[in-house]
Amino acid sequence: VQLEESGGGLVQAGGSLRLSCAASGSIVSIGVMGWYRQAPGKQRESVATITSGGRSNYVDSVKGTFTISRDNAKNTVYLQMNSLKPEDTAVYYCLADVRTPPGSWEVRYWGRGTQVTVSS
Repeated sequence: VQLEESGGGLVQAGGSLRLSCAASGSIVSIGVMGWYRQAPGKQRESVATITSGGRSNYVDSVKGTFTISRDNAKNTVYLQMNSLKPEDTAVYYCLADVRTPPGSWEVRYWGRGTQVTVSS
C-alpha cells in the first residue's frame, strides 16, 4: 500500500491550499484517513481525521478554517486549508488505516509528507 500526497507549497498568510492523498495497492477497505503535521522543533500533531462514514475531527487551532473530506471510491482524502497562518507551516503527512488481503485487521500507513510554508 502506498499513500501519495500532493498540493503542498508556499503561500502567503491568508491564502489557501488543498492537499490530496491517494492510497493505492492491495486494499480491501480503508477506515480512518487523515492528516498530521510536524513543524520544525515540534512533535507531530493530528490536524484532522475522517472516518469512512464521514465523521471528522479537528485540532482546535484549525477548526473553522480547515476542512477534511474523502472520496471512498478513489481511496483519497483531501484537506482544504483556508486563512492560512505562518504557524501552519509544517510538513503535512497523510495517514490511512487500511485493511489488506486477507482482510483480518487494519494497518496504519503513512505518506512521505508534503511541505506547507506560509509566509507572513
